[in-house]
Amino acid sequence: MDKIHHIAIEVKNIQESIEWYKKNTNCKISYQDETWAMLSYKNISLALVLPNMHPPHIAFEKKNAEDYGNLKDHRDGTSSVYIKDPSNNSIEILKKSQ
Repeated sequence: MDKIHHIAIEVKNIQESIEWYKKNTNCKISYQDETWAMLSYKNISLALVLPNMHPPHIAFEKKNAEDYGNLKDHRDGTSSVYIKDPSNNSIEILKKSQ
C-alpha cells in the first residue's frame, strides 16, 4: 500500500495557525517559514499553506514518483511533482531521498 506523507490545508496566517494547532493538538513543528509550515503527528504530517503560495493537496510517498512527471527538488531532501485527480484536486507525488 502507498503511504500518505502529508495533507496540506490553506490557512490565512501561518504563525496564528501554528499557535492554534499547538494549543489544540499534540504536534511537533517540523518546519516553518512565512509561507508554509509542517506539523508532525504520530501517524501523518499536516502542512499549513498560504493561498496562492502552495496548493491545498494530499501527498503520497512513492518510490516511482518520477513516473508521474519531472520531479522538483525541495529543501528538505524530498522531490515531487504535482498532478490532478479526475475532480481537479491537487495531488503531490513525493519521493524521499535515499
